[in-house]
Amino acid sequence: MLKAIKKILIIDDEPDVARAIELTILLQEPNWEVITAESGERGLILADTQSPDLVLLDLVMPDLSGFQALEQIRLFSDVPVIILTVQDDELDKVRGLELGADDYITKPFGHLELMARIRSALRRAEGLAGQPHKPYINGGLRIDFERHQVTVDGKAVPLTNTEFHLLELLALNAGRLLPNETLLGRVWGHYALDNPDYLKVYIHRLRLKLEGDTAQPRYLHTERGQGYWLEDPNAG
Repeated sequence: MLKAIKKILIIDDEPDVARAIELTILLQEPNWEVITAESGERGLILADTQSPDLVLLDLVMPDLSGFQALEQIRLFSDVPVIILTVQDDELDKVRGLELGADDYITKPFGHLELMARIRSALRRAEGLAGQPHKPYINGGLRIDFERHQVTVDGKAVPLTNTEFHLLELLALNAGRLLPNETLLGRVWGHYALDNPDYLKVYIHRLRLKLEGDTAQPRYLHTERGQGYWLEDPNAG
């Protein structure tokens, strides 16, 4: 269950667009707080000082691009970030995801889709609901589900909320092949089912952080064209 009150930061240089998004959010969630910034620089300040629960980030701005703002946000925060853009370009999507965006939505969008994306990102940030689980331990890899901590050979591995949620889902189903569609739907929601790049980018990011050799992964395996699975430490 989501915390009752959320703080949403909108970074968009078009006041009319920002206001329309704000009204959409408050219509659905009147108790939430919405703050806005009309530039990337101002957005960075608010992201740092106001501790928002989620950031909606426009890609095209006059001072800092959305990409530049996202890079800087990721230096001090793992807050969920949804990129907003009029450009439906696959390369831009991949770049945004590689820089740590949690989701990507193309303007114009419906208010129901926007709220669904926001709620999905917030749920990922709060973690999977359910009963406590014992840590996943496989060789040097340890995943503590309760503390949201991952270590490799005793060293802490910083993960974004979305990276952890994806890894958590794989670990809780260790040894079982999870189809691409299942992972996309469970992590990003049904809006992402036609966007396999989400998965490719995030699996690559996880391998860079967890595996010594990404070309010959020890933990995170691929069944080409089907899905992914995490090594079962109890197998064999």
